[in-house]
Amino acid sequence: MNHIAVGIGEVLWDIFSNRRTIGGAPANFVYHTAQLGLNSYIVSAVGNDVLGEEAERVLKSKGIESRILRTDYPTGTVMISLDKQGVPRYDFQEQTAWDNITFNDEMARLAKHTNIVCFGSLAQRNIKSRNVIYQFLKTMPDTDNTFKVFDINLRQKFFSKELIHDSLSLCNILKINDEELDTVSKMFDIGTCSPQKQCVALLKQYNLKMIILTCGINGSYIIMPESVSFQATPETEVADTVGAGDAFTATFCSALCYKKSVSEAHRLAVDLSAYVCSQHGSMPAIPDELKYKIIQ
Repeated sequence: MNHIAVGIGEVLWDIFSNRRTIGGAPANFVYHTAQLGLNSYIVSAVGNDVLGEEAERVLKSKGIESRILRTDYPTGTVMISLDKQGVPRYDFQEQTAWDNITFNDEMARLAKHTNIVCFGSLAQRNIKSRNVIYQFLKTMPDTDNTFKVFDINLRQKFFSKELIHDSLSLCNILKINDEELDTVSKMFDIGTCSPQKQCVALLKQYNLKMIILTCGINGSYIIMPESVSFQATPETEVADTVGAGDAFTATFCSALCYKKSVSEAHRLAVDLSAYVCSQHGSMPAIPDELKYKIIQ
């Protein structure tokens, strides 16, 4: 396959009470697309420090090509605590390397050949990195087979109506969960109608290809202009849910690249997301039986 997938934004260390793992939603996304056979790149920045060196080494060992800049800002970290259901709470370090990404000729060349990009709101908290993300999106080809995925990932206070509007104007797929949809609907005065109707309103307003709506144990939806796909959430013993949404998005986009239908890609994404929930950390190896269902 010649498909190129890019995660652009934060690379950071997830700090749990008993371990430290490499993470950040864009890195999690391309970890899974790489395992599924796509040429996968992370675009970010780390510091001139031990954590930065280790981050680059670990990402390379996981099959991810990097377009990672070195800066004088520290490599990012996030403190993660889990509740009894394995649901995480995040506390992000500020003024980090990934807040200070810069655009260069190498990034421009990559953008011109990228089929799938995934970006979120967190890495846009600093205007410098935000402008780089927007420049990358604008440099990408604009075809029917180009997926510009805004995985909104609202975190703490690091978002605004303007940021979300600008991102929705540049993406063609929105990934959002039910709690985030409630926040965005209030922000954009969409009203208190059903979640599906709220998604349809956003879909029409921003001329999106589709919206991926995840609702935890209540299932997930792929909402398109003319149809809706629903999948129930499988029962699984949850270790933690960190990175499960990123695995969902990566699997769904990868499956579409392998010419799966939307409903089939949706089912595969749900299955892999459930598997990630059953494992500790955001980057478990994908079992062969799941992988082959996606790439065959």
